[in-house]
Amino acid sequence: MVTAAKTRVAVSGPKRDASSARAALITAAVSELSSNGFAGARVDEIAASAGVNKQLVYHYFGSKQGLYLAALESVYAEIREKEKNLSLESLEPVEAMVQLVGFSFDYLAEHPEFIALLSDENRNQGRHILASENLQKMHSPFIEMLETTLERGVAKGVFRGDIDAINLYISMAGISYFFFSNNHTLSAIFGKSLGSRGALVQRRRHVIEFALNALRP
Repeated sequence: MVTAAKTRVAVSGPKRDASSARAALITAAVSELSSNGFAGARVDEIAASAGVNKQLVYHYFGSKQGLYLAALESVYAEIREKEKNLSLESLEPVEAMVQLVGFSFDYLAEHPEFIALLSDENRNQGRHILASENLQKMHSPFIEMLETTLERGVAKGVFRGDIDAINLYISMAGISYFFFSNNHTLSAIFGKSLGSRGALVQRRRHVIEFALNALRP
């Protein structure tokens, strides 16, 4: 997560332009919103962290909700871009699936702000996402990759033929998401640190194997 200090440096100096100021506000908003949610986030804090005048929030985004939408769109755009960079065509279906499941797990591990924003948006019944045409059009290439990988695996006899790609995606995301979103309570309940490096490696291996077992004929 980008700190407020780093954000200020990114936009300081006489050469600061509209693009960098806008980007700094979005970065600061992601940090503030993931910490405090939409209801608790303060525009004053976001502007101060970005090192810009508060009025620029309203100039660029119209409102706090407009800034929140821009923040959501930015985190979704990032994961979509990373999904596009996955090159699976040369891999065998099983290895390609390992890469897909591992990518899904790793992204959540590396981006706690994404989990926090999603949790907050679910508390708000997805109303901000529903208000964003950009997010509704931002279809995940991940689903297409899953479908293609499943089809190749079925053709080679290594995957079942009755698996729906969307259901598979929800299951994959769910067993990873729950681990991270509830990590503190799970650690407390089971009396062990599930946020340690060793626990992450073990969980990642389990998630991949769990998905592959579900796909085998």
